[in-house]
Amino acid sequence: MRFVVLTLALLLTGCQSAYYAAAEQVGYHKREILTDRVESAQESQQEAQKQFSSALEQLKTLVDFDGGDLESVYDQVRDEYLASEKAADQVSQRIDAIDHVAGAMFDEWQDELEQYSSASLRRTSEKQLQSTRRQYDKMLRSMRRAEEKMVPVLARLKDNELYLKHNLNARAVTAIGSEFGSLKREIQSLITEMNRAIAESDQFIQTLGQ
Repeated sequence: MRFVVLTLALLLTGCQSAYYAAAEQVGYHKREILTDRVESAQESQQEAQKQFSSALEQLKTLVDFDGGDLESVYDQVRDEYLASEKAADQVSQRIDAIDHVAGAMFDEWQDELEQYSSASLRRTSEKQLQSTRRQYDKMLRSMRRAEEKMVPVLARLKDNELYLKHNLNARAVTAIGSEFGSLKREIQSLITEMNRAIAESDQFIQTLGQ
């Protein structure tokens, strides 16, 4: 039920602040929203890893092409590129969503420090805020590094798709094959960076839960 209320609020207002306010009313606080969004970003990164690996495998099929319907192979290469582009866009959107709710949570936390009457509790909360921010910044930097690594990989996949589209012949397959090794290394590096980001995310979620 609470998700129906939240969805309606977001559709009616189109405003994140209204979304957070509606969420608060049903007991869904920014900390929980942030945790959920971090987990969603982890899922999107895992899906992107699978998709980029699938695109690489399809290109390997092309490179190993030994007769048959080359146009059909091209269609599959194009589909893999479009799916990779969509997966990358999903990753970026979810990272942006994390950053938005994190900013709102940290601003609220900072403002509420002034409401303490106990100096001791205020100091403790402030230290927790600083520690959480540091852990968050570390996680976000890792996510953004992985996000940046998607750009050249997508560019290479697009280059291959375009070249094959306008040169649907064995010579084009050979040309793409000559660059296959470097693309493979870039995708492996991207997957490694995403795994680091996912590990940082796990640590941050643990920090939020403490």
